[in-house]
Amino acid sequence: MRENILIIEDDKDISEILRFALMKEGYKVKVNPNGLEAEEEIKSFKPDLILLDIMLNDIDGFSVCRKIYSYKIPIIMITARVDIMDKILGLEIGAEDYITKPFDIREVVTRIRVALRRREEIKRISVIKEDSEIIINNVKIDEGCRSVYIDNVELQLKPKEFDLLLFLSKNSNKVFSRDQLLDLVWGYDFIGDTRTIDVHVTRIRKKLGNSLNIETVFGVGYILKVNHANN
Repeated sequence: MRENILIIEDDKDISEILRFALMKEGYKVKVNPNGLEAEEEIKSFKPDLILLDIMLNDIDGFSVCRKIYSYKIPIIMITARVDIMDKILGLEIGAEDYITKPFDIREVVTRIRVALRRREEIKRISVIKEDSEIIINNVKIDEGCRSVYIDNVELQLKPKEFDLLLFLSKNSNKVFSRDQLLDLVWGYDFIGDTRTIDVHVTRIRKKLGNSLNIETVFGVGYILKVNHANN
């Protein structure tokens, strides 16, 4: 099946390079320079992945990302801005990945393949019915439904937040380095850096409050500490 890729980029030269390369790879591609038309494109073109520039003429890419995150479509941000805080912000508001200009088109293609493969894996897992539940303190993790509850109130976790919390819960009281978590949760073919882990742990902690104890092991990584006598 040919996946649909939507490119939201106002630089004609860059968008044409991306369009040509992705069509050559077999993707169906559409380009729109206007971020304000992103939702309209999603409804009509139904993209499987979006390449989103941050510095658009009509609206900034961060605002676009916030508006379209609810559609649950992988978003890879492309920008000339190299500030790490921009990257963290992009990941915080829902971007799947982040690529800086100038880029090697082969890297872009690889990142797209990884993101699409990850999306299909999440969809595959979500339809598998399992009875597996993990209960720690007042937190219930339903692996089959990919849901997390605190005192029977469901939390809104993003897919990778759920994956990371599930992994740490299944391996409680064990320390994992950031590199190990990237390999074991994101996958060996993930192209990214270890700060991705820090961003996701911060978001999980904020949503869990004091219900679970994900500790930082300085210089190493993270551990979910559980007193099994209380569970």
